[in-house]
Amino acid sequence: MPALTMFKHAPIGAIVAWSDEKPRPPERHSRKLAAWKNNNSQGRLIRKQDGRDGGTLGASGTFTLHEADFSAGGVIAIRVHRTFSLASSLRFTIVECPPVGSVRVFDRAGDHAELVHLAPHRAAAQDWLSQTGYPHAVLDDVTDGEAAADPVEGRTPA
Repeated sequence: MPALTMFKHAPIGAIVAWSDEKPRPPERHSRKLAAWKNNNSQGRLIRKQDGRDGGTLGASGTFTLHEADFSAGGVIAIRVHRTFSLASSLRFTIVECPPVGSVRVFDRAGDHAELVHLAPHRAAAQDWLSQTGYPHAVLDDVTDGEAAADPVEGRTPA
């Protein structure tokens, strides 16, 4: 599905895959394979910014996916986030929605909030918060309506 459609339908916390729809090159072509992996991966949707112009959703909007963490000695050293424009030519698929009853932990309230943790339930979210120390964190329950997006659907009819 196009970036704008994914933006409208994927709930925060969903696993989203992106693709340039080109075939994967053979392992022996390391540079081509690295470029392909850059355009074909997946991550957790952690932020949406709509970039509204005049009340309509414009192509200036963006969304951010958390792709990976790299750690050393049990401490996360590098977080890999990918931000995409709504005008992106890549194709997106909702792979998995957050389960109903899970709790999203945002770093703060408001339009610029970013998902920092997805807990299986409220008690786990509060326990995680007590250990990590986000002073302005906001908890948000995943409801039936948000988790209703079809995780298999990824293409729009032509």
